[in-house]
Amino acid sequence: MSGHSKWHNIRLRKGKQDAVRGKLFTKLAKEIIIAAKGGGNPDTNIRLRMAVQTAKQNSVPADTIKRAIQRGTGELDGGNLDERTFEGYGPGGVAIIVESLTDNINRTYPELRSAFAKNGGRIGDSGSVAYLFERKGILVIDPGVTTEEVLMEVAIEAGAEDVQPSEDGGFEVTTAFEDFATVRDALDAAKIATSSADIQQIPTTRAELDVAEQKKVLKLLDALEDNDDVQNVYHNLELSEEALED
Repeated sequence: MSGHSKWHNIRLRKGKQDAVRGKLFTKLAKEIIIAAKGGGNPDTNIRLRMAVQTAKQNSVPADTIKRAIQRGTGELDGGNLDERTFEGYGPGGVAIIVESLTDNINRTYPELRSAFAKNGGRIGDSGSVAYLFERKGILVIDPGVTTEEVLMEVAIEAGAEDVQPSEDGGFEVTTAFEDFATVRDALDAAKIATSSADIQQIPTTRAELDVAEQKKVLKLLDALEDNDDVQNVYHNLELSEEALED
């Protein structure tokens, strides 16, 4: 399991589950809004189809999904969002990428800059750390959904790069960015349900720090995630189990 996924699972298991889930609903609705700007029909808009499927998998109400699509297409107000990506450094020089959807960049940038500065990091210029990451498709299959043999046959045939067992007994499928939709559609056609499927920034190298420094980085990551305009936070920190403990 990637460090990004492991960190998110820990956040969900801690005492802020309701707050984290509420923020997740908001993030998923924003992704639908921005995706729907390319057309309100999921059958012809691949990004919208993926956004809607992910929202449904996370139990976002159907009415919320419908309104988000309407905001994106302009049928309802509230669809004025821009995609902005920020790069920066955490304690120990850890590389961090922050993806946001914002209706006011003059609010978002200073807030993120402050979060970096208050937690031992600094925001960087565009391109300062992006070269340390690759965009990959990550599809997660829960335990008991299928066998490794069947999954390997379907996923690799469709163009997946790798299939790995996860710590909980399920599987994680990795694809090249351009093959993500094809692999996801192949899994859907084979009736192999995914618990999550999205594009992530995967680090090509990992930064190794001691536990104390790792915890400082985690504090920064939490501060960035808690910003309402932030959609995703990626990092290249090699996380230890000890650092993830309270």
